Amino acid sequence: MRSSGWPAPAKLNLFLHIIGKRTDGYHLLQTVFQFIELADKIDFTITESGLIKRSKHSSVVDENNDLVIKAANKIKEISGSKLGVDISIEKNIPIGAGLGGGSSDAATTLVALNELWHVGLSVEELTKIGLSLGADIPFFIHGGAAWAEGVGEELTLVDLNECFYLVIYPDCSISTKSVFAASDLTRNTPRITIRDFQEGRVKNDCESYVRNHYSNVAEALDWLGNYAVSKLTGTGACLFAEFIDKKKANEVKSKLPKKWQGFVVKGINKSPLLEKLANEEKS
Repeated sequence: MRSSGWPAPAKLNLFLHIIGKRTDGYHLLQTVFQFIELADKIDFTITESGLIKRSKHSSVVDENNDLVIKAANKIKEISGSKLGVDISIEKNIPIGAGLGGGSSDAATTLVALNELWHVGLSVEELTKIGLSLGADIPFFIHGGAAWAEGVGEELTLVDLNECFYLVIYPDCSISTKSVFAASDLTRNTPRITIRDFQEGRVKNDCESYVRNHYSNVAEALDWLGNYAVSKLTGTGACLFAEFIDKKKANEVKSKLPKKWQGFVVKGINKSPLLEKLANEEKS
């Protein structure tokens, strides 16, 4: 059986504060996640072999480090399912860009296989599996724009403006692990409230480090800053600015230097993964 077109949407961090560090090395965060209309697409072919395989041409990530394969193996181990799967990914989200592509792919894999293998795990159980693989995977599983705390797994749904963004990818990959390991990263930003966020008293604590170590990202932030308030998403490398309408965002995109890639996308508060899951449950 083949089930096609499962979406794995990208996200933006509308801000990112690092308020501390746990004894296990994980950082304590405050952030707001919003989905954007940019997504990877994943096809699942369910097999009787019991084997978990990935299409050879579906990813540039080494299979041993692929979160999708790890997610599939994890839900198979926990569920005891005897079924297998062949997974094919159409990558549209840049890798190492701060858009959550790998985590979103893993979340979609957990949600899809839970349905297609008839495993029957609850959202809370899937979230627990997801958190063991990556701190922002729970957000993608829950599927709603959210205020997030803890390591990113303590989620409160928020209703955000579904505006348009110009997202710029300055053609470099940044390792989240390397940013969070940096000695010169700010880790003591005071805790804020949702009202502080709504009133704009926020920043991205990773931006200073990324500016200092990735000159092309700094250049892109400054360029976009000529037209709107430019922000880094997550640990980068992507950056973005908010626009009232699509036309204005496209006007700025038309001026983008050819050395950078740009996307004009709408912010969305509900993941398309939830709609796909609902349709599968009906069929």
